[in-house]
Amino acid sequence: MAKIIVFGVLDTAELAHYYLTHDSEHEVVAFTVNRQYIEQDNFHGLPVVAFEDVETLFPPSEYKFFAPMTGRNMNRNREAIYNHAKAKGYQFISYISSRATLFNNEIGENCFILEDNTIQPFTTIGNNVVLWSGNHIGHHGQIKDHVFFTSHVVLSGHCVVESYSFFGVNATIRDYTTIAQGTLVGMASAIMKETEEWGVYVGNPAKKVPGKLSYEAY
Repeated sequence: MAKIIVFGVLDTAELAHYYLTHDSEHEVVAFTVNRQYIEQDNFHGLPVVAFEDVETLFPPSEYKFFAPMTGRNMNRNREAIYNHAKAKGYQFISYISSRATLFNNEIGENCFILEDNTIQPFTTIGNNVVLWSGNHIGHHGQIKDHVFFTSHVVLSGHCVVESYSFFGVNATIRDYTTIAQGTLVGMASAIMKETEEWGVYVGNPAKKVPGKLSYEAY
């Protein structure tokens, strides 16, 4: 059993606490946020400490870290905390639901993979990836670092998802498609061909929104 520090005190952190407590061998022992956002000294009966000081109170030699944050700023907010905690010396866990279906897939660290995800054989998942509940991740694919899937996304076989991408609910990606870095795929949109970096795509078939960059939109 590893003792875990969870970053955040909002919904995603609360859900992480629940899943880790009820469906893992890990024990959450504290929460941490940036000092300026501390409004309470405990959450779910556990201490809330300043991220600036966390390594002095919970040394990396004894505790591991988990930062299951949202996809805001095209996952770059989560990436910043991930990198900062690594610089402090922490090792990360990943949470993979016991109700997810996997096939010996290679999965990186600080991933948050919830129930009813199916990850087919020969597909790899990078670091700092969130797969919310109910996605189909097709075979022989690659999902790179700092990516967020919401729910009920279908990623067909042989797809490559570059870093910082975000997929809205019920998005569909055609097989053998490359999703470029920083792509935002809107809710219920269907991607039929390769996207462009930092583009926003909506509709079925999806079209790029002219003049809009994903990091400006989300």
